[in-house]
Amino acid sequence: MSHRRSSPFPRIAIVAGLALAASFNLARAAAPPIVIGDNDLAIEGELGSFRASWKIQRPEAHLMLATLTLAAPEPAVPPAIEVKWKFPSVDLAGVWTSDIGKQNFDHQGFGVESRAVLRAPLATFLGPDDGNRLTIACSDTLRPLKISGGVKEEDVNMHVAVKLFAGKQPPMKEYSITLRIDSRPQPFYQILRETARWWAAQDGYTPAPVPEAARVPLYSTWYGYHQGITADAIVEECRLGREIGLEGVIVDDGWQTLDSSRGYAYTGDWKPERIADFKGFVDRVHALNQKFILWYSVPLAGEHSEAAKRFKGKTLGFSAGLRAHILDPRYPEVREYLIGLYEAAVREWGVDGLKLDFIELFAPQGNTVLTAEDGRDYASVDEAVDRFFTDIMKRLRAIKPDIAIEFRQPYNGPLMRKYGNMLRGVDCPNAGPVNRKEIVDLRLLADHTAVHSDMIVWHSTEPVECAALQILNVLFSVPQLSVKLAEVSPEHRRMIGFWMRYWKDNRGVLLDGEFRPLSPAQNYPMVLARTPDKLVAAIYQDIVVAPGPQAPPRIDVVNAKPGQSVVLRLDQAFGPATVRIRDCRGTQVSEQKQDLGAGPHAWEVPPAGLLEIQRDPLPK
Repeated sequence: MSHRRSSPFPRIAIVAGLALAASFNLARAAAPPIVIGDNDLAIEGELGSFRASWKIQRPEAHLMLATLTLAAPEPAVPPAIEVKWKFPSVDLAGVWTSDIGKQNFDHQGFGVESRAVLRAPLATFLGPDDGNRLTIACSDTLRPLKISGGVKEEDVNMHVAVKLFAGKQPPMKEYSITLRIDSRPQPFYQILRETARWWAAQDGYTPAPVPEAARVPLYSTWYGYHQGITADAIVEECRLGREIGLEGVIVDDGWQTLDSSRGYAYTGDWKPERIADFKGFVDRVHALNQKFILWYSVPLAGEHSEAAKRFKGKTLGFSAGLRAHILDPRYPEVREYLIGLYEAAVREWGVDGLKLDFIELFAPQGNTVLTAEDGRDYASVDEAVDRFFTDIMKRLRAIKPDIAIEFRQPYNGPLMRKYGNMLRGVDCPNAGPVNRKEIVDLRLLADHTAVHSDMIVWHSTEPVECAALQILNVLFSVPQLSVKLAEVSPEHRRMIGFWMRYWKDNRGVLLDGEFRPLSPAQNYPMVLARTPDKLVAAIYQDIVVAPGPQAPPRIDVVNAKPGQSVVLRLDQAFGPATVRIRDCRGTQVSEQKQDLGAGPHAWEVPPAGLLEIQRDPLPK
């Protein structure tokens, strides 16, 4: 059945075939904004006992807030329905979603599924100039839904669908959701940032405060040690890490049992069998003035654990691959058990934060009974998850107000900013460009929540310039390293130390400046951040950097590629300046005075090196 209800863009230019020039100047779009009328939205599917009604608001031109309300006389299982509409496939060059498996250039067919702990219910159709053509976002990020679309060959229109109740749901009497349909001609990153703030302003979505521990470079034990950690080895890594600018450690999987099979058959009791004096371990790390963050696989109760026996019959299912049961958060005693573990780690061991993992497994299975009975105080798994993580943050902050909580992709929906204050790229060992895409994707919706890179790792024989590229790919996030520092060469250590110092000196620009990644359909070949005083541009291909009018007095161009050509194009005369060039170890290669006029300027910068330009003060 069908139920119907009644600018400026950053311009990109081609230079020498592969080179691009990104400007802060804004130019008019080639195509007019897409218009969605009040009557264009159609509901498809059987409503059953529910009645549908719409409320349409337009707070400004080309921004629609369409609120759909479903109401039934008595509680009933909500129907699987879709809201559909179409628009001309004109001036489209890609689609951006929070799904890490989706290619941004492929708009002809896509889909993104979301729920409380998994991705964001949003899709942005991109113009060829990085402008927003149409952004769809849904207010309900708690329950499962799916946004999909594709070009229909017969009419060359983009046909879009928002599928509600994409997963099992308990009976309800009323449901309301707002579709935010935004076709304002603005840069895509600006639209995404505003959408993130729209979510954050909703009741129950306020992001958690971000402590200092979430904004410092960290060592991670995962790639370097996997489950074979020892206290002595990690304390030594912390000592070496302190010397090169790291300020803490994430102790990952392996601390909780003696099992090293990379399975989870013995996980769930969280007694540190491998490290008996765990408080002593934490104290030794703290004595080095390093933060300590501890990993937990939240829902897992291994088949050989005491927790599996204790909570028999209070699980959502069993994972044969992980060899572990999935605990059901709808039981208050399950939630209390887990939160009690985390409280004890903070209170008794003194850890500074937690890395909470595997939370995507909190989902109803085919045989899950969705009722609040037999000891369950929630019928909905999603609502129980929200209560569980809300309580975790509330109770841990009562013990330690500056607690750090990390989640990794794809746990990157809007509610995750409420539950935690660190979002990390998903595992991509030794894959710098993938790491770059992940951290940029996260930052576009994270706003002020700290975004961390996946752990950086390289082979011991990696040339130092190539290893540096791993760091430069994640320059606009908080870096995490996982190479064994005790085994890296002095040249590698020197390189790490230089870039960690650079990152700290420029953190206010890199993390807090105006964030402008370019060309998402090409996986962000240039990323920029700017404050009134400084611009930092990292180039990952042969790209011309164009600061636009009123360039700040300091400009850094990070040559995050193997070639040496760096080109800067100035709209206006910059004036007399000091220009320094450094290699990947921080060694100064050259320093010269230059009077930089309007137009292009070129330099040779070593691979993974740095170009620093500072306007000279005016003579008195």
